[in-house]
Amino acid sequence: MISSLPGVRRGAVVALVAGALLSVSSLSATAQAASAPAIGGKGGFVLNNATGATVYGKAADTRRQMASTTKIMTAAVVLSVKGVDLNRKVTVKQGYRDYVAKQGASTADLRTGDKLTVRQLLYGTMLPSGCDAAYALADTFGSGSTAAARTKSFIAKMNAKATELKLKNTKFDSFDGISPSGNNYTTPRDLAKIAQYAMKNPNFRAVVKATSYKTTAPTSTGGKRTYTWYNTNKLLGSYKGAIGIKTGTGTAAGPCLVFAATRGTKTLVGVVLNGADRYKDAAKLLDYGFGSSTAKTMKLRTLPADAQRD
Repeated sequence: MISSLPGVRRGAVVALVAGALLSVSSLSATAQAASAPAIGGKGGFVLNNATGATVYGKAADTRRQMASTTKIMTAAVVLSVKGVDLNRKVTVKQGYRDYVAKQGASTADLRTGDKLTVRQLLYGTMLPSGCDAAYALADTFGSGSTAAARTKSFIAKMNAKATELKLKNTKFDSFDGISPSGNNYTTPRDLAKIAQYAMKNPNFRAVVKATSYKTTAPTSTGGKRTYTWYNTNKLLGSYKGAIGIKTGTGTAAGPCLVFAATRGTKTLVGVVLNGADRYKDAAKLLDYGFGSSTAKTMKLRTLPADAQRD
């Protein structure tokens, strides 16, 4: 019909139609942006795990403390060691227990003299958020003649990994998130990238998706001790497709959550920093990314009374 009109009128109509289409496109984009959920967390970020594309961001590049989500990098550094032996035995030192008692920190309740494997220590670090287990890993994989030197060396490796990942707004002064100087920070975007990197490792994925873990370890007297740890991440078993990753709570950091979920062939990785309702925030963000609406009916998994909270 347009082709039968005189040239001038045809040009006007084409311009009019093009303008109308542009307006519709703009309205569509605006509507899509408007549909992004509001979260209570002070910072948030979601990325597509396969492509790294941004799905959602709120104060994405604002530096904040990250509490025990720090342990994602702790585990990632250990697992990135070339030829790492996950069955290597590590003897629990009294210093690990003393540290947890002094800090009033979350614990895997490791007993002095017990011999746990590196794999077991990874579960003890990530599920109950054991600062004693994280200390054991840092002490084992750092270098130096003293525990202080070895943990300092390990933290340097954490920072080197952050540099390798080109993270300009992340710094570690701690192997577990208990920051002696408050100089242990990241951003929602950076932390999501750390999690994305860590999730490339199948051993890491196996650890963080477990809701609980029961294992035994030899004691110093030749006996066997049973350890049972529960994952502090209540999103697991509550949100369909959730596969990790880590909680964190601190006075300065507030409640934090790094999370991931898979539905179909799509995996999303996200972060909520300083969010009092972090699980609801995470579910809303995942729903946004998946185009679903399950957050409204989600019921959180209940932790046993004797489980750690983080």
